[in-house]
Amino acid sequence: MTPIKLIAIDLDGTLLADDGRVPPQNIQAIRQAMAAGVLVVLATGKTRAAATAIIEQLDLRTPGVYCQGLTLHRGDGSVWHEEALDRETAVAAITFADQHHLPQHAYCGIRICTPADTPYRHLLRDKYHEPLPELVASLLPLADELRINKFLISDESDNAHTRARLEMVVNGRATVTQAVPEYIELLPRGASKGKGLARLLAQLAIPWEAVLALGDGENDLEMLQRAGVGVAMGNAAAAVQTAADYVVATNNEAGVAAAIERFALTAVR
Repeated sequence: MTPIKLIAIDLDGTLLADDGRVPPQNIQAIRQAMAAGVLVVLATGKTRAAATAIIEQLDLRTPGVYCQGLTLHRGDGSVWHEEALDRETAVAAITFADQHHLPQHAYCGIRICTPADTPYRHLLRDKYHEPLPELVASLLPLADELRINKFLISDESDNAHTRARLEMVVNGRATVTQAVPEYIELLPRGASKGKGLARLLAQLAIPWEAVLALGDGENDLEMLQRAGVGVAMGNAAAAVQTAADYVVATNNEAGVAAAIERFALTAVR
């Protein structure tokens, strides 16, 4: 096996336990990997702002993949690559959400905007540690002003049907995915964590074969499949476990630590 030079770690459901904390075993394993010269990067659907406390806790000085690969940040936090939805697609998605009276959130650089104070607005902050979304009168009149990286719609009562209808509305002009149960995500066409990580690896001159990727969700599939070692958490969806090279313990059982110990640290001892 090619020695691991970089570890790409998802946050929710992977590095983080269900209570939002990083298990101590994960912290220890990550620090050991970094001390051994292995780069550790975050690859998450969250904004970098939502990951700030974790970055500080782990003392990460590496670049990272955020917002489903739509924004890539340098180690100092500055943005060096960003993607956004085209105006036509953004307008179509906002109109769809408005017509069906669905909670909606637009990720726009360092801002998250929403036209209504729904429970999903507070859930982004309280459960997923994003900045509290900014209330605006309506997103549609701001379509020209806002550079929307990704657009979220919530409909837990009929998630599958709403997701299918949204896919019909955008008609291949954008990518529809889902990282957590509460939010259907619309991304620029072809955008993904895997694509964002590929761009970062090219910048660092690290081949996929030297990557250990860890995740649990649909949005992690591509990077797990492309990595030299793709590891799914024991709590991952069945399709993710099937696609991964290995399955370890759950996020609540420090599965990340087990994977790092097995695939990244053994070879450097």
